[in-house]
Amino acid sequence: MSSEVIELDVRRMLCPMPVIKLQNCIEQQAPGTRVEITCTDPGVMSDIPAWCRINGHSIISSHELEGEFIILVEKSAHGG
Repeated sequence: MSSEVIELDVRRMLCPMPVIKLQNCIEQQAPGTRVEITCTDPGVMSDIPAWCRINGHSIISSHELEGEFIILVEKSAHGG
């Protein structure tokens, strides 16, 4: 398992771009890699967990800080 954390800045992008950018990033990573995505679109707080459920990835944490939404996603060994 990788312990690397990739930082993905998608601030000022609106749905569906944050999910698309996350998907493109995750596809290039090894299983176990974590991607921390920083967004300003509040829709990501439901869109990204839904995408993770569909694709088998895990949400490690999610929180809002000063109008930014930070979600830590871990690529599963079986997800796409």
